[in-house]
Amino acid sequence: MFSFSQALARKNPVHRRRFLNRTLLSGLGLVLAWGGAHAQSAYPQRPILMVVPQAAGGTNDIVGRLVSQKLSEVLGSPVAVENRPGAGGNIGTQFAAKAPKDGYTLLMTISSSQAINPALYKTPGFDPVKDFKPVALIGSVPNVLLANPSFAGKTVQDLITAAKAKPGQLQYASAGNGTLNHLLGEMLNSMASIQLQHVPYKGVAPAMNDVLGGQLPFVFASLPASLSHIKAGKLKALAVSSPKRSPALPDVPALAEAVPGYAGTLWIGLFSPAGVPADVSAKLNEAMAKTLAAKDLRDKLEQQGVELAAPTTPEQFAALLNDDIVRWGQIVKSSGASID
Repeated sequence: MFSFSQALARKNPVHRRRFLNRTLLSGLGLVLAWGGAHAQSAYPQRPILMVVPQAAGGTNDIVGRLVSQKLSEVLGSPVAVENRPGAGGNIGTQFAAKAPKDGYTLLMTISSSQAINPALYKTPGFDPVKDFKPVALIGSVPNVLLANPSFAGKTVQDLITAAKAKPGQLQYASAGNGTLNHLLGEMLNSMASIQLQHVPYKGVAPAMNDVLGGQLPFVFASLPASLSHIKAGKLKALAVSSPKRSPALPDVPALAEAVPGYAGTLWIGLFSPAGVPADVSAKLNEAMAKTLAAKDLRDKLEQQGVELAAPTTPEQFAALLNDDIVRWGQIVKSSGASID
């Protein structure tokens, strides 16, 4: 059946030209609309860079590399991890904050960098809320209160007793002033009414090395970074910092069992720079949900001591970040830690 326009076009050459022009323009519009939709849905069209603002071999690096492999499979595009350590994570975080807002630069970071550094550093160089958009919360990692095997005690209570007998003489190492493992020691001092002396290092690796070598007796270190030393008997695990025992170390008590109310875990999450287009963010969120649902990845992360988070929306992740900024800000203030 012909329309009125088609009938006129058959009888009159002028109408025929107008009809053909309208048809061509309509077809071109459909092609352009399809092309635009196709371009939007084609992300990613080139490799993605995942910035890890900590050194290779640390907790965040281990998790980032495991996640990047699975995310590459889900997106069908390479996801390359690049370590940009320095200034407690500020250098890599600044780099990601200033990256193009196109979804091709992501930040795999930890709560100590994203929630503690803004209170610790006078000029961290980034705003954890305004400069970033949460993509996915991956999980949490407890720290472990570790002792050199030469320490005669076996429990947190043994440590507390020894510290009270020698106020200010027992030392603990940390990755640096204001780092999570420093603040965990300050929390223990405050809540247990003891005076462990803090000795800052430039990173958790040299801190652990000196505890392994017996130069210092204690250190707080993340579970993934310390698990091999614990299993090899090179370090003695006194307690984990999470509210409950870790499935990876079921025989090691939570610190809260000796010091009620004690809790301090490290979360790990993926962010994009703020301003990434909504369709790209939606695809990243969907891809990360599929990535974190993969059993093989979950098994690998759990073997590293990561306690996987329940499925969390970006909005819920943003709320967690805001809460931690307030909580850790108060702890930093009470500890007196500050870095110019």
